[in-house]
Amino acid sequence: MNSLEEKKKRFESFFLINHPTKVNISVVDAEQATQSMEEFESNMPYAFKIASELSEIESQALKPLRSMGEKLEGLVNYLQLQARKIDLMMSYILIQQDDQNKRAEAVKFGGGGIIVSQTSCMEIGVLVEVKVFLEKEAAAIYCLAEVIEVDVVDDLYHVSYVYTHIRDQDQELLVRASLHLQTSQLRNR
Repeated sequence: MNSLEEKKKRFESFFLINHPTKVNISVVDAEQATQSMEEFESNMPYAFKIASELSEIESQALKPLRSMGEKLEGLVNYLQLQARKIDLMMSYILIQQDDQNKRAEAVKFGGGGIIVSQTSCMEIGVLVEVKVFLEKEAAAIYCLAEVIEVDVVDDLYHVSYVYTHIRDQDQELLVRASLHLQTSQLRNR
């Protein structure tokens, strides 16, 4: 097992974006906490499995067409509209995974972890199931995480979670989403 300091370094090794994001948090039992990555992936809700795969397919499918120049601009626009339709349907499916009883709001997220604003304190080392709903990306991430730090901010607890079980493609999606949001925030300034 990694030390708390190593977990904090892993958490901080990725950029965190300040962006309110809907999440579901629930404490996991010891069996879930000790599962292998293969077990984690096999137990992952199906909607989360296909959400990141659809996002990956879309980004890879349009890359070659963009490099072919203006000749295919109409086709690229058409395919982007089709992809947007799929994104809307996927958003609808993912909304069904949002449990209001477990809902909280992340104040920051990134590829290494997430900071969630909560009304109750969590103990360092507690393991949780996290569902991150990225509305602008029409995606959602399912992972397990561990509490590594708790700060009090305006009568709320800002709980820092480092991801312990997350698929590589989901981590990449979080990194891409944070970069897209940062670009958008910079344009708005």
